[in-house]
Amino acid sequence: MASNINNSTSFTPENSGQSNGIALYSLMTLFFMMGFITCLNDILIPYLKAIFALNYTQANFINLCFFGAYFVMSIPSGYIIDKIGYKGGMVLGFVVAALGCFLFFPAAEYRIYGLFLAALFILASGITLLQVAGNPYVAVLGSPETASSRLTLTQAFNSVGTTIAPYFGSVLILANLPSELKDPATIDVGAVQLPYVFIGITLVLIAGILFLVKLPAIHASSNTSDEAFDDKGSAFKYKHLMLGALGIFCYVGAEVAIGSHIVSYLQLPEVMGYTATKAGSFVSYYWGGAMVGRFIGSYILRKFKPGNVLAFNAAISALLLIVTIFSTGTMAMWSILLIGLMNSLMFSTIFTLAVKGLGKYIDQGSGILCTAIVGGAIIPFLYGLMSDVFNLKVALILPLVCYLYIIYYGKNGYKIK
Repeated sequence: MASNINNSTSFTPENSGQSNGIALYSLMTLFFMMGFITCLNDILIPYLKAIFALNYTQANFINLCFFGAYFVMSIPSGYIIDKIGYKGGMVLGFVVAALGCFLFFPAAEYRIYGLFLAALFILASGITLLQVAGNPYVAVLGSPETASSRLTLTQAFNSVGTTIAPYFGSVLILANLPSELKDPATIDVGAVQLPYVFIGITLVLIAGILFLVKLPAIHASSNTSDEAFDDKGSAFKYKHLMLGALGIFCYVGAEVAIGSHIVSYLQLPEVMGYTATKAGSFVSYYWGGAMVGRFIGSYILRKFKPGNVLAFNAAISALLLIVTIFSTGTMAMWSILLIGLMNSLMFSTIFTLAVKGLGKYIDQGSGILCTAIVGGAIIPFLYGLMSDVFNLKVALILPLVCYLYIIYYGKNGYKIK
């Protein structure tokens, strides 16, 4: 999942004479690490599922804690940014995320699942702070006319992180799972300790460099010049925004639910019967499709109406889900992996459509949409519950319903009433 911003919000550099190059490189690193850490959960889920002998419902507490942090911490993060500024928020975000990574060591050493979940929540709280602090910089680092291209660039680096993470995790983490699991106590916990400690050290180093680097000081200014603006007194009273928040909820939930279970899905005998390591390497195709889609997305959205693009992508995703549910083997595998390509433009398109016409309530609307990312916690959890009751294929009906709603939003729900 990539972060987004609203270009209607105005951000003013207090020292426009400062070079923006270093700040842009910092943002690239920031978005890469956010994508990398988030997508590593897709590898962590089958690993912890094996260590603690969890069912799918219990394993999805990982997503519940990680994406639940967006729901809990988005608004507090905004207050923190108000107090310490965007640069301070980014530095603090890296430090908090690093703390979560370091907690993986004792959690694995003592094999305490609850401590793993707490570590994930802390890690995700840092990621949430990074998103809230980092997004406005995309708009300020250059002229408003090139803001979209800068956004596409940062999204692409986010996608590079989500593409590399599954391969990294498969080699260093899943490769340590025995092909025939008999005793969970025999699994090497160092396989998860060392990678996360290394990530934690990297995050601390980035925080230190960012602290020493001079970045342009920026502040937000209200913008009520939107021609479609109709003051309703609160962002909550704009129907297209609230329907858009539900769209973000459904999109993130469906994307994470599918991505988090690809390893288990490809291990099914009726699909490919792969080992965990081999199945994990194919997760990169799912997230790599999103990366490719974002590189070409800005061109597509200039040629076609965003609502139509959104509805089309959601319809193809729904069709691919139907194909994978009723097929086996290679057909079932590639049809589910191709959904990543269709997901690529959904977040940015829903976000843009939802905040249109909000005028001075743009910041409040953006907060509502960010909070809706909690769909990445709830829908995967429900998917795991359905998988335990039925199976992984039947449970795909849940993300199918999500994409059907997104079709509606792209065709009609986004329209300002």
